[in-house]
Amino acid sequence: MEQFTVDTRKEFDLINITGEIERFVKGEGVAVIFTPHTTCSLLINEDERGLREDILNFYSNLAPKGSYEHNRVDNNAHSHLRSLFNNSLTIPVVDGRLALGMWQSVFLIESDGARVRKVYVMMVNIK
Repeated sequence: MEQFTVDTRKEFDLINITGEIERFVKGEGVAVIFTPHTTCSLLINEDERGLREDILNFYSNLAPKGSYEHNRVDNNAHSHLRSLFNNSLTIPVVDGRLALGMWQSVFLIESDGARVRKVYVMMVNIK
């Protein structure tokens, strides 16, 4: 298993990590990508500026900063709620490349930054 880190710069951000993941894929099989944090998540979508803003706005509207029970602990419940989706992804690998669609990229969604985030990549080869 391989690992890399992402230095996030904003409290809430979308960071394209496709290139970092592709450094570790080889052959044929699947890549399992995982982040061991409860206030960030992974997403596959298009890397287009307007859509990135739309995604951030969607998550902000889904879980705005506000009064939550968890805030009694560390005042970041909205960050946890924004990260309920996908701490891991499984992506086919064909000829040593992620089998993503033409417009697809892999993003780390930072919900409680700025921080240093770990991302693990494990190749499961079939040949």
